[in-house]
Amino acid sequence: MTNTIIRRVMLLGALAVLSLLTVQTYWVLRTWDLQEREFNRKVNQALLDAAGELSVLNEFTLQKNKLIEQVSSNYWVVNVDNPFEAEDLVFYLNKAFEEQGLKEDYQFGIFDCTSDQMVKGRLVKYAHKSATVGETPLPRHNGSEFNHYFGVQFPGKEANILSNMWWVVVFSILMLATVAFFIYSMFVILRQKQLSELQRDFINNMTHEFKTPISTINISTDVFLQNEFIKTDPRLSRYAGIIKEQVLRLNTQVEKVLQLAKIERNNIELNLEEVNLSELIQSISASLELKIDEKNGTLKLNLDANNPIVRADRMHLTNILHNLVDNAVKYSKENPEITIRILNQGPDLILQIKDNGIGIPKEHQKRVFDKFYRVPTGNIHNVKGFGLGLFYVKSMCIAHKWKINLTSEPGNGVTIEIRMPART
Repeated sequence: MTNTIIRRVMLLGALAVLSLLTVQTYWVLRTWDLQEREFNRKVNQALLDAAGELSVLNEFTLQKNKLIEQVSSNYWVVNVDNPFEAEDLVFYLNKAFEEQGLKEDYQFGIFDCTSDQMVKGRLVKYAHKSATVGETPLPRHNGSEFNHYFGVQFPGKEANILSNMWWVVVFSILMLATVAFFIYSMFVILRQKQLSELQRDFINNMTHEFKTPISTINISTDVFLQNEFIKTDPRLSRYAGIIKEQVLRLNTQVEKVLQLAKIERNNIELNLEEVNLSELIQSISASLELKIDEKNGTLKLNLDANNPIVRADRMHLTNILHNLVDNAVKYSKENPEITIRILNQGPDLILQIKDNGIGIPKEHQKRVFDKFYRVPTGNIHNVKGFGLGLFYVKSMCIAHKWKINLTSEPGNGVTIEIRMPART
């Protein structure tokens, strides 16, 4: 995963999280406001009903102005402006609250004009429907025009509103858990990216360090092979040839790793030129046949395209051909039959490489171009490699803006087609 992709994921994720938090915060505050308004409405109506019952019982008239005043978020005072009994107040308050569906504990107090303070304060618990002595008296109202009034306070108002918003609370917790998971995921991704970069840097540095001893061994092997004494000794000549072959193989793998490192860093520089694909295939056919002859196979060329000119990097195009033929040989049966064909199709030139190998099951076909991915080979246990060949081919096709397609059936070989614009 590139740094650009990680930045985009983090940016888009942060925007999504902020959007969710903003919307969720808005709905929590909105729901709280609606619940609080509904609670206040019920309290006001219940206090109005209770005051009306008291006025009927004690035969006095209620004031029309400033009858009920909300002193704080959970404290109301009712200015009845006439004396009344505490027991009657408790009875009518319980009745009014029950009718409004307010199942809340509340504390009430009655203002005493003589002592200028709230007296006869009680805490009424809904479950017991009885008044008990409150721990602290309610505060008196500062309005000088209030003479006979009572106050009602709801200590558990906030808890009541929260209990009515349980679904909002649940969704908020789930959203916070999602945000926490996203943050943790970003931490894991960044950590894995850091470890991946350390691993890649180590492999690149190690691969570069291999170049010098490989070059030294290669030069030394050439000296051995040119020595007359070595030439006359079949045993030494064969061993020197094996060393030369393995050094070249090791150098190819090192070069492949270095090229893949450049691909991952988006550091590929293509040296584009007009290439005659037919002539290029013919020029490397001898080296391709050497690989095929090792398994007693045959190479067929069908290079009858009318316009075989494409714009490409000659070195990478050559590597693509070698990689595809190598794969065809490695995954072939006893005697591989490999066909390389080029043909014109509209404005495009099609490069087709077909073999008679073991084929690729459909469930693996989409992943064969992934880095390090290797298709299980069943009873064939001599197939070696790192799973980098087709990844390199696909990466080079993307760099050239070519299209690559693979078709296969188990037991019937593989056909790979690369579609590239033909030069006119």
